[in-house]
Amino acid sequence: MSLLEMRQITKEFPGVKALDGVTFDLKEGEFHALVGENGAGKSTLMKVLSGVYPYGTYGGDIVVNGNVKHFQNIRQAEEAGIAIIFQELSLVKELTVAENIFLGREPSRFGIINWSEVYQKSARLLKDLNLPLDPRTQVGNLGIGQQQLVEIAKALSHNAKILVLDEPTAALTESEVEALFTILRDLKSRGVGMIYISHKLGEVFVMSDRITVLRDGQTVGTESTQDLDKDRVISLMVGREVGDIFPETTHEFGGNALEVRNLTAYDTDIPDKKLVDDVSFNVRKGEVLGIAGLMGAGRSELLMTIFGAWLGRNSGQIFVDSQKIDIESPSDAIDSGIGFVTEDRKRFGLILEQTILDNSTLAGLKRISGAFITHRSRETAATQKVMKSLRVKANSPVTITGTLSGGNQQKVVLGKWLLTDPKILFLDEPTRGIDVGAKQEIYAEINKLAATGVAIVMVSSELPEVLGLADRILVLHEGKLTGEFTKMEATPEKVMVAATGESKVMV
Repeated sequence: MSLLEMRQITKEFPGVKALDGVTFDLKEGEFHALVGENGAGKSTLMKVLSGVYPYGTYGGDIVVNGNVKHFQNIRQAEEAGIAIIFQELSLVKELTVAENIFLGREPSRFGIINWSEVYQKSARLLKDLNLPLDPRTQVGNLGIGQQQLVEIAKALSHNAKILVLDEPTAALTESEVEALFTILRDLKSRGVGMIYISHKLGEVFVMSDRITVLRDGQTVGTESTQDLDKDRVISLMVGREVGDIFPETTHEFGGNALEVRNLTAYDTDIPDKKLVDDVSFNVRKGEVLGIAGLMGAGRSELLMTIFGAWLGRNSGQIFVDSQKIDIESPSDAIDSGIGFVTEDRKRFGLILEQTILDNSTLAGLKRISGAFITHRSRETAATQKVMKSLRVKANSPVTITGTLSGGNQQKVVLGKWLLTDPKILFLDEPTRGIDVGAKQEIYAEINKLAATGVAIVMVSSELPEVLGLADRILVLHEGKLTGEFTKMEATPEKVMVAATGESKVMV
């Protein structure tokens, strides 16, 4: 008997059938991967399972240990042994590890919380899970990887037998990923069934026993992982055979679009600490310049400083089209022809409560609509054009952006900057948390922009992405430029040597 069965699950939103008769099952002690393009229905299916969408708002049955369940809320799902860890962590950073684990469920008597018991139970749970964390540590002082482990401890404090993990490694380093996988393997050995949602197929093939593919809200199929390969999974996800994900392209370069000289940026909390240390580089019109490095290397800080968004002290010179410019704020950068797709689209790239139209025209409103009077028809036409070009899956430009899948949200962010007609476009982790189909569409758009003469500066933690797209690669380590390679010269080994600061390799 399966630990979990989801039978013929159907879920509709106004004008959209998000799930159409989806079936899914999970065995005890199984690691079952759920994959599909953004918008395929993965997160919607898990929200049905976890009680986010209550019984009566969807069709079909949820069966746990042979019993049909009608969850009206998240708490009822938790009581049935189901816990879900979303991509955006739900911890309160001002509270301790123990306070987060038992938040809302603190042991108490006569309305008085027994804090001694909170910390004792948390310590036992952390020890049982082999998590090297102090329950009295404030969560805000932990790294993202450790916070992810706190989320797991919190989920298992409910005695969960079904654990859902939605893109759990999106923001983790390699060492943090391995630490997480060690914990998950231990949970699997204890009989916990895990549903794993990830766009990183390498992880899926390393960890999973079975893979279920969703496409357009329907179950394409479920097969044993050992009977599949990556190309087969990708073709099932996108509904077509997928060739080389990085097509061969030749970009024609013009003169310097951007030149940066001796840029230095300081930490906002530690005034004397340099996060970017005397960095100089240039990028030509029509060139894709990749910036590689490990977490903490200063890549995002470099782009934010150039764009006028870094709040700390900084110095250096910036030239656009060989003209020295002073950028004091992002509006100065936009006026100079620079666009910036930020790393965190939900915090810095979008207003999720607003429509696609409002988000798309946010940066280029004066250009599209006029300096004094807004022209809604012009804004709508421009938004429709960019939605069609980027293949944004949405009913209309007035769809609320927060209801879109991650990949489509990322396309809206990119479209926003395309409507500013940039000379230079910064892309900070442009494909983080999106599926292979959406990645290919963004890669194609990057190449198309370069072909029109736009200078692209792209930061990515995925080394194959940097090697596959960039015409030239810069490598940062602890804020310093430690390597520069042409596309022909770059190898994974050379880039990683420079990224770890083992040697300075300049070509």
